[in-house]
Order: sequence, then C-alpha cells, then structure tokens
Amino acid sequence: MDNILSKTRGDRWIWLIVILLSVISMLSVYSAIGTLAYKQGRIPESILMKHFAMILGGIGLMYISHKLDYRYYAGISKLLMYITIPLLLYTLVFGSRINDASRWIAIPGTGLSFQSSDLAKLALITYLARLLSRKQENIKDVKESFVPIMGSVCVVFVLIALANLSTALMLFGVSILLLIIGRVSIKQISIVCLAGAVLLVGIVFFGPRKSTYASRMHTFLHHEKASTDKTFQSDHAKIAIATGGILGKGIGKSTEINYLPEAYSDEIYAIIVEQTGLIGGVILIFLYLFLLYRCVKIVTKAPKAFGALLAAGLSFSLTIQAFANMAIATGMGPVSGVPLPLVSMGGTSILFTSIAFGIILSVSKDNDETQKVVVGEITDNVQMA
Repeated sequence: MDNILSKTRGDRWIWLIVILLSVISMLSVYSAIGTLAYKQGRIPESILMKHFAMILGGIGLMYISHKLDYRYYAGISKLLMYITIPLLLYTLVFGSRINDASRWIAIPGTGLSFQSSDLAKLALITYLARLLSRKQENIKDVKESFVPIMGSVCVVFVLIALANLSTALMLFGVSILLLIIGRVSIKQISIVCLAGAVLLVGIVFFGPRKSTYASRMHTFLHHEKASTDKTFQSDHAKIAIATGGILGKGIGKSTEINYLPEAYSDEIYAIIVEQTGLIGGVILIFLYLFLLYRCVKIVTKAPKAFGALLAAGLSFSLTIQAFANMAIATGMGPVSGVPLPLVSMGGTSILFTSIAFGIILSVSKDNDETQKVVVGEITDNVQMA
C-alpha cells in the first residue's frame, strides 16, 4: 500500500473520495442490476464484473493522466476540439438512437458504446481554459478573444443540445462560470448568454426532439395532470426516497429496482436513499461537496491561469452533474439521462470522468511541487543570511 501511495501525487483527499465513490458504486450497482440481468438472461455477477473492469480502467486512466504535466493538456485541447466537432456531427447523423435520441457511437469490436458529449465536455473545458489563459492581456478585445470563445461555446452547445439538452445546458453553465473567472467583461458574457438563450429556444421549439422536450417540461410543471405513463419514472423515484426513511431498508433490499427503468444509472441516487436512508443520501451529498471544496483549494493555489481555469472548469462540471442527477431523482427537475459521476453504471462515461479527475490531480501535483520549490528557496535564503 505504501508503495502504491508513494507513486501517486496530488490531493490525497481526492484520491480517497474517488475510492469511496467507486466502492459505493459497486455496492449500489450490484443491488440494482437484478432486473437488468433477468431481462438480458445473464447473472448479475457478470454485469458487475464488467462494471468493475470499467472502474479499474478509470482509475488506471486517472493515474496516467495525473502523471502528465497539466500544461500538455493545453495543446491536447486543440486536437480534442478538432476531433469533437466532427464526432458530434457524426453522432447526430449515424449514432445509435435510443429513446428518440442519437447520442451514442458504437466502438467496433468491443461491444461498447460511448456518448460523444462526454468527450465534448472534456474538450470544451480544456480548450476554454487554454483560450482564456492565453488571451488575458487582450481579453476585452472582441475580434481576438470574444469571437473565438463565443464561437467554440455556441457550436458545441448546439451540437450537443440537439440530442442531449440537459448535458448541453450544464456544459453551457460551466462555460459561463469559466468566462467569469477568466475576467471576460459582463457585457460580453451577457451576449453569450443571450445567444445561448436564442439557440435554446430554437432547439426546444424547432429542433428534432421538440416533442420530447415539450412533453417532459409539461409533465414536470403539471405533474398532477400528466398521464401515469409519463410520470412513472419520477413517481417511483420519489417512492424509493420516501420509503427509505432515516436508515433505509438495507443494502440489496430495494423494491423499486423492479420498477425504475434506469435504477442502476440515472436513478441510482433514489435507490441509494431507499437502501441507506436519509443518512446515506446526505453522506453522498457531503462527499461531492467536500470534493468541490478540495478542488476549489487547488484552484486558489494554482500559480498559473491555465491550471486554475482547468481545475475550476472540470470540478464545476463534475459537481454540477452530480447535483443535477440528485435533483432529478428527488423531483426537483424534469426526467433526463444524467448519470451520477463515478457511481452510476455508465460504461465509458466512467473513463472520461476519471480522466477529468486525473487532470485536476495533475494541477494539484504541480501546486505541491511549486510550493516545495518556493519553500526550498526561502530556506536557502534564510540559511545564507
């Protein structure tokens, strides 16, 4: 164990949180996949082992990405953007359609698929951090700074929103936070928000999924008037939470897994609360809040603008997604396919989330090394004096 710890760098609390969330994921997924296993004609253990392999792969990618100097991600981000935009277009046209949405691309020969929006989140956040850090001297310049920044945000927003509005809105919100941190003027940020609002209205009312978005919003706003088949998922998520009580029914004793269609993924928070009660739900919330706190500390200590913006963007993205998932499970938002980071059974989404954690840890590692150099220089100066 000491040998493993000696090879890891960065904030140790983040490493611990990732391990804890992975353990919670294994327990929660195993207790929630009984119905899925029955439908697929498989034993639950085979599905669990595949999920476990994804978690191990994620930790491996997290380790590799945290060893790489975070400055290299500035160059990588540009390449990722060149890959992401054509990939999003390909997904819209040729991607696998599930629930009237084309979000997934099959990986040949693996039996796996991934959402191109997962790569797009990583690409846009790193690319924005790169643009904002490099254009700090002329950040108010419309042609040199504002146009490329606004263009990248709006293009990615539209391409994701056409198939996955909830992810697009969360990514847009993170982008606005980065613009604020990156000292972009309020006037220019307002223009970006206005452009986003216009694009949002166009997608909601004229996009290919306009009927789906209208139905979900109507169901959310007028729950009591909606048909039971429209409210089925949200109703059973609320039942799971309500019947969990303070201490829960116990691990593996959920009854709502037999009704919730995405009990192991989108609605896993409801299952966790049903089995572990209010205490388990609060502990999970605390873990994500503590994660955000540790990430904010990394941001405030980062000596370079790129490192601070990179860690801020990725940490905000992960925590906003976590709280969006929990809000939907508790009925505070319309039903949408938002997984709980590192907890939901999400296949390749775990891998992209782990890479994001690895990049944050890379910034943390650099902070620690810089601090050691500064302390060493101060010590040498004191000794010379």
